[in-house]
Amino acid sequence: MTAEKRDAVAGMVDDGVPVSKACHLVGLGRASYYRAPQDWRVADAAVIDALNEQLRKSPRAGFWKCYERMRLKGYCFNHKRVYRVYCRMGLNLRRRTKRVLPKRTPKPLEVSMYPNRQWALDFMHDGLYCGKRFRTLNIIDEGTRECLAIEVDTSLPAGRVVRTLERLKAERGLPNQIRVDNGPELIAAEFYDWCEANEITVAYIQPGKPQQNGFVERFNGSFRYEFLDAYLFESLAQVREMAWLWMLDYNDERPHESLGDLPPAVYRRKVENSSLGLSH
Repeated sequence: MTAEKRDAVAGMVDDGVPVSKACHLVGLGRASYYRAPQDWRVADAAVIDALNEQLRKSPRAGFWKCYERMRLKGYCFNHKRVYRVYCRMGLNLRRRTKRVLPKRTPKPLEVSMYPNRQWALDFMHDGLYCGKRFRTLNIIDEGTRECLAIEVDTSLPAGRVVRTLERLKAERGLPNQIRVDNGPELIAAEFYDWCEANEITVAYIQPGKPQQNGFVERFNGSFRYEFLDAYLFESLAQVREMAWLWMLDYNDERPHESLGDLPPAVYRRKVENSSLGLSH
């Protein structure tokens, strides 16, 4: 900024404007105008070297960590000067790093035949007729293949997932396990902490192995073929209403081959009645 002001004053002086008046007009002190320009890299070479020394040892350290390390090393630079150099070096810019997922051990796709023991959830993408993209959060009961929820919106972060699960908790209780992939919403602390607080085991599949979440993937295939690819949608409200009606038909009317051609809701009631009979 000072260099730009100096150039502006120099241009006005060349046009015959007195130096004092030109400096006053651009807001630059005369001492600054007469001072010879100096490259900040040369003037702050010692600070640059000290910062680079700390970053070689600890590449992920932030400003205050670097500054305190420099103080411990005996450097007496003012923190304002160090921060100015830190910013000029571009070190204050956020550095994107690839998140490393913990290793997921493969688990057999064993499912209880009883309802409300094991759920699975996954996300899907599609677009409105105008081109606007939206997402759906699909939640199913693995034991009965029943669709529990289809949440539709342009964005479905971890908080929205938790809110949907809270609604299902009030309606039908919670399962012992939820099977999910490694999407950012599902490895978020908000989602994992909620599951832990509700004593739910989160069964993460291995990255790149969607077959380990086969029940919800099979549901997604039906949802894509019979709903998303079958209609053109004009608004999110329309998608939500039609998805709700499709879910009711899927659960109550549509026969499911793996359930002996019974709809999921009918199969659930059959299992519940048989379990009640055995208990008596």
